[in-house]
Amino acid sequence: MADLEKKAKEAFIDDHFELAVNLYTQAIALNPTNPDLLADRAQANIKLNSLTEAVADACKAIELDPSMAKAYLRKGIACMKLEEYQTAKAALEAGASLATEESRFANLIKECDERIAEETGETKKQAVEAPVNTLSLKEEPEDISCQAPMVTPSKSKYRHEFYQKPEEVVVTIFAKGIPDSSVTVDFGEQILRVGINVPGEDVYHFQTRLFGKIIPDKCKFNVLTTKVEIRLPKAEPGLHWASLEYKKEIAVVKRIPVSSEIAQRPTYPSSKPKGVDWDKLEAEVKKEEKEEKLDGDAALNKFFREIYQDADEDTRRAMQKSFVESNGTVLSTNWKEVGTKKVEGSPPDGMEMRKWEY
Repeated sequence: MADLEKKAKEAFIDDHFELAVNLYTQAIALNPTNPDLLADRAQANIKLNSLTEAVADACKAIELDPSMAKAYLRKGIACMKLEEYQTAKAALEAGASLATEESRFANLIKECDERIAEETGETKKQAVEAPVNTLSLKEEPEDISCQAPMVTPSKSKYRHEFYQKPEEVVVTIFAKGIPDSSVTVDFGEQILRVGINVPGEDVYHFQTRLFGKIIPDKCKFNVLTTKVEIRLPKAEPGLHWASLEYKKEIAVVKRIPVSSEIAQRPTYPSSKPKGVDWDKLEAEVKKEEKEEKLDGDAALNKFFREIYQDADEDTRRAMQKSFVESNGTVLSTNWKEVGTKKVEGSPPDGMEMRKWEY
């Protein structure tokens, strides 16, 4: 391992940064708990503009050795290049307290303060000027165009997806039966990092630079029986995310200003003298549908739809399989029961409901 580390340092000095990363990776595979190797690989990744990888290496080095000043420095520099100035400043301040004689920390903290002040003024200006349902260009920094936007495991063990509201983005990682203690989630201004480490299994890593900025202090996550749910409040409420991950080719985004309480939607004009509030009409129709009292097959169908809508993935699979294979005579929510065998039909005198388990 010492020989690999020496060769990696020589490659870095000769500006062969990709070779340095490869050599450090080999050395880390032999000694994964060495924080110096991780911090040095982070530096090489910064040179390659592989910024999310650099942040991941620096964070891991800090976990292994919280007193390592250079790890905080590498994290701060990488976050600054990602325009994560608040996160960068926090890392640099922590490093400065450990290396008071190092002047680079003070200079970089000062630069972060200037960038944060510029961002704050620009955000306020955009909030005042942005019209409803208009398109505006999303400016992106030029120095990070070569970065890899996502770090994921070679074999993605868990599936993930996301949806959004005007004020937040919700990311779901479908991982069943994971203990709370095995899940770690870190939030940056525009970075999400998730780790799942179950004893006896391969470690799962998911890290990405997000499409837009979030508010780290307000982010939260819950470990449920079938999934890990992560809530990311948007730093710019009303900004539509075209994807979860940042992509440079996506330059035009739709901005819909929202108040702190609820998104404001337009009232559409009518050809009649008196305007019609379509939002109010839609709300009334939904209320009538919800309060509508049904009986017979209609009530039963509504009941089944509500169960399916709120069910987890296994429950939905069980309902679909049992209903199809029994020709509509059996409906089960127990995937363990119906997943391994064919569901036989019941007599035609009525539908059988089996084991409504959750």
